[in-house]
Amino acid sequence: MTDASTATSQEVDLGAGDRITVTWAGRTDIGRRRDSNQDSFLAEFPLFVVADGMGGHAGGEVASRRTVARLHAAVKAGALSASAIEQAIDKAVGDIRDHPETTDEGTGTTLTGVYLDVQASADEDEKATARWVSMNIGDSRVYLQRDQAMTQVTTDHSVVQELMAAGRLSPEEAEGHPYANVITRAVGVSEQAPPDYREFAVHDGDRFVICSDGLTKELTDYGIQHFLNENADPAAAVDAMMTAALENGGRDNVTVIVVNVARVDESSPAGPVLD
Repeated sequence: MTDASTATSQEVDLGAGDRITVTWAGRTDIGRRRDSNQDSFLAEFPLFVVADGMGGHAGGEVASRRTVARLHAAVKAGALSASAIEQAIDKAVGDIRDHPETTDEGTGTTLTGVYLDVQASADEDEKATARWVSMNIGDSRVYLQRDQAMTQVTTDHSVVQELMAAGRLSPEEAEGHPYANVITRAVGVSEQAPPDYREFAVHDGDRFVICSDGLTKELTDYGIQHFLNENADPAAAVDAMMTAALENGGRDNVTVIVVNVARVDESSPAGPVLD
């Protein structure tokens, strides 16, 4: 494993005297059984995403890295939106298609994460409009811990998930299912669909976990929540989850990002920063 993770913070002014601090950390590891790491991630405010490549050694790496690189360019370009994200994905698809080692239709990458969308108010005495937006293509996941309860906020695009949704497979039967690694949507050279999006109000104390399936293969949702509860610092939580995933087998590449949200002005009432 690499050295311990380091947390980074960004203060965000929402206007009308309301501020929040977003603190995050992320890391990726090849795992114990793979000979290359096809995962990539981006943790740069206001965007936090994980991409898990597939389609052969070189193909999977190219797919995830080009997708993350295009999203990084979108962050650098300024205001982030669903439109900007989808334009970046389209460019990444072109990169993947044009690469000599990614011509196979099975080449692609998952993409999941969250970004903070802040729209300033024309009146400086009023709060900005702020929301978290999750996005997802594939079976990498976003979890949200709010008020000590943790929920998976993305829905896997996978054969197993479709079977469970149809009532043909129980969660217990899904474990170890022969189609467990077969996804139904990806960023790649085949036909594209936009990400699924969900919006969330900005709440004091929220924590997001963004991860590839290399983490969820080794840790249950209860285990993920356990390490969140035991580690208030995002870097410590990331490192604890990574260590546990590797100790539990590390059957795949493992990537995880943890994002904390906290109100700066302690005199403000508890609860949501903005509904």
